[in-house]
Amino acid sequence: MGEIEGGVDYLCDERKSAKFDVEAMKIMWAGGEHQFQVADRMARLVASDPVFNKDGRVRLERRELLKNTLRKAAHAWKRINELQLTEEEAYALRFFVDEPSFTDLHWGMFIPAIKGQGTEEQQRKWLPMAYRMQIIGCYAQTELGHGSNVQGLETTATFDPESDEFVIHSPTLTSSKWWPGGLGKVSTHAIVYARLLVDGQEHGVHGFIVQLRSLDDHLPLPGITVGDIGMKFGNGAYNTMDNGVLRLDHVRIPRDQMLMRVLQVTREGKVAESDVPRQLIYGTMVYIRQTIVSDASRALSKAVCIATRYSAVRRQFGSQNGREIQVIDYKTQQSRLFPLLASAYAFRIVGDWLNWLYIDVTERLQNRDFSTLPEVHACTAGLKSVTTSFTADGIEECRKLCGGHGYLCSSGLPELFAVYVPACTYEGDNVVLLLQVARFLMKTVSQLGSGKQLGGTIAYMARAEHLLQSRCSVQEAEDWSNPDVVIEAFEARSLRMSVACAQSLSRFSNPEEGFSELSADLANAAVAHCQLIIVSKFIEKLRQDIPGDGVKGQLQALCGIYTLSIIKKHLGDFLTTACITPKQASLANDLLRSLFTQVRPNAIALVDAFNYTDHFLGSALGRYDGNVYPKLYEEAWKDPLNKSVVLDGYQEYIRPMLKLQLRNSRL
Repeated sequence: MGEIEGGVDYLCDERKSAKFDVEAMKIMWAGGEHQFQVADRMARLVASDPVFNKDGRVRLERRELLKNTLRKAAHAWKRINELQLTEEEAYALRFFVDEPSFTDLHWGMFIPAIKGQGTEEQQRKWLPMAYRMQIIGCYAQTELGHGSNVQGLETTATFDPESDEFVIHSPTLTSSKWWPGGLGKVSTHAIVYARLLVDGQEHGVHGFIVQLRSLDDHLPLPGITVGDIGMKFGNGAYNTMDNGVLRLDHVRIPRDQMLMRVLQVTREGKVAESDVPRQLIYGTMVYIRQTIVSDASRALSKAVCIATRYSAVRRQFGSQNGREIQVIDYKTQQSRLFPLLASAYAFRIVGDWLNWLYIDVTERLQNRDFSTLPEVHACTAGLKSVTTSFTADGIEECRKLCGGHGYLCSSGLPELFAVYVPACTYEGDNVVLLLQVARFLMKTVSQLGSGKQLGGTIAYMARAEHLLQSRCSVQEAEDWSNPDVVIEAFEARSLRMSVACAQSLSRFSNPEEGFSELSADLANAAVAHCQLIIVSKFIEKLRQDIPGDGVKGQLQALCGIYTLSIIKKHLGDFLTTACITPKQASLANDLLRSLFTQVRPNAIALVDAFNYTDHFLGSALGRYDGNVYPKLYEEAWKDPLNKSVVLDGYQEYIRPMLKLQLRNSRL
């Protein structure tokens, strides 16, 4: 999907060399024909609407930037209502507007929290207002002094039986809510997480619906101090979001504004567990982390699309028929770029599987089947960590792959990087999440041989005896294209790393001291387990029927690149655990190089399959038509510095310096 200006397609020859059905790949990437139609229609709708124009966003002063975002959010809501869009279509429209906004938290955190943690009565009261945007909500959990350690939050909610109210209070500076998006300037309400205190007893951290601002004049209500926390990394980027600070000075709310689906406080001040299992609230977390993994594939694919197109346009050194060589033809470029392309597809496929997993675990929870919950929690936590860390690094690598021009804001890559990197921290710090996965793995290893059934993503551990002894059978490069060989190598690596950690832990008299001491090794074992999941889900996908001429062949090549590039990057793991030999590693590298050659003619078509408009990419380098240099030149002249020929400050500073007569100068 792209707009070819002037009818010249500088990437036409690249597109002609594709050996697969690009339209079928677009449908595969979108997740199906219906999803493709929705995404395609919404992307075009946004791209054709001048209100959603992104030009100059990186040059706006902060107040103007936020006002511009409010204008777009209001217009999006107007269009959603005018066109009577479905929830799915509205989500797609907001996604393609491509601007972090208070609406992200309203729809993505505030509403799901009420649905997941509110009683049916609370949902009936609050959700209609939220769905109509008669109130705007945010999610106030993180504090100045605590983020990942939710149990360490300091904000208190004390029940007052005389008035039948909760008193929400920030007792210290570090208890200030800090970071919630939408809180700073826009939200009228927040779900505030606080320590529940009833009759002097503490009952853990719970959510409370707190009104922050008047619905008449938007002024903060009594006892509420609220504002924006200031500029963040990058131009434009997340500065379109009003991340906020909130202090609560003995703010009173009605008792029924505590989210009470799981724990209830009665009028008499009795605290009682409801008949709804506490585990149900995990469904919301699984949903949010699943969307983060899908978002990782989109962000990485966006960067890869820009870098791939520019690599095909840019020519440097050498000579091919009197012309310089396309940068994409250099093996050094391919060895950095194509694993990122393969990873974008891998993350997309595992994101689809996580969506299935979310539906499955939700049904199980509703039937009070909690058996898969620990595995699902570990799985979603680990995949969130691995995909977001890799994507953040991958976007930066794409910037480097674009040479000097990638450093320009007009390339779209600096802003994409700045807007994406918070994903490594929000919804769980990535290292903390890996350690949660490691705890799950250590518990699983401790149960080996106990007869406990192991299923899902840890089923391979039931074959521990075999995997601890197995030797890789690869004798020539082509053997690495056998999916069974690849899976076994990844299973053996993961299991052996986990078992080695468990053995090391057993030597400590204090398990927690051991866990702390070995935390770096444990995090590496968690990464190995998560990479196995991604590889196995990619291979599972290839065992299904995939429509479209040549589509499966391209996905097989990408799967090979993904798996073999991991072996190359983490070669130390595979060698030290004796999963493969140095000779087999060398053969893996030989096949990897040949796969780069196989993917090269299809590279442009593979990024075209993402179906991104030029508006969504927002990049002079990633244009569909490849007409890069006129666009870069045009963008340069839009800079405010070029509004005047002689710069402001010349008379004051430059001219006196030029005219200064130096006496007795030693220069």
